[in-house]
Amino acid sequence: MDKQLKKIMYVEDEPDIRDIAKLVLENVGGFEVLVVEGGEKALAEISRFQPDMVLLDAMMPEMDGPTTYGEIRKLDAFKDMPIAFLTAKLMEKDIAGFLDLGAVGVIAKPFDPMTLSEQVNELWQKA
Repeated sequence: MDKQLKKIMYVEDEPDIRDIAKLVLENVGGFEVLVVEGGEKALAEISRFQPDMVLLDAMMPEMDGPTTYGEIRKLDAFKDMPIAFLTAKLMEKDIAGFLDLGAVGVIAKPFDPMTLSEQVNELWQKA
């Protein structure tokens, strides 16, 4: 992808993980990051924020990651935007399911704060 990755929306229900990811992606990766605590909030904020990429937790209350993925894809402006899962659901069938949805990749939780930005950039390049 020729365009540089600048803006990331991270959808995560765990406050500690949200805080660490935001800190790392902004300070190590140099990204502008909006963290939201669930799928409903992501859908409410995505048009205003206009992210280049979305990172989704898979297991969240109310609206899980795959459902949120599907709802984002229904929005014309974001139907082709790269979306990756940042999740602890790492069984082979889970990962295959995320990729079958159309996700650009899966990053394992717990993630390494020192390599998270690099992993996100690799998925961006792949997209």
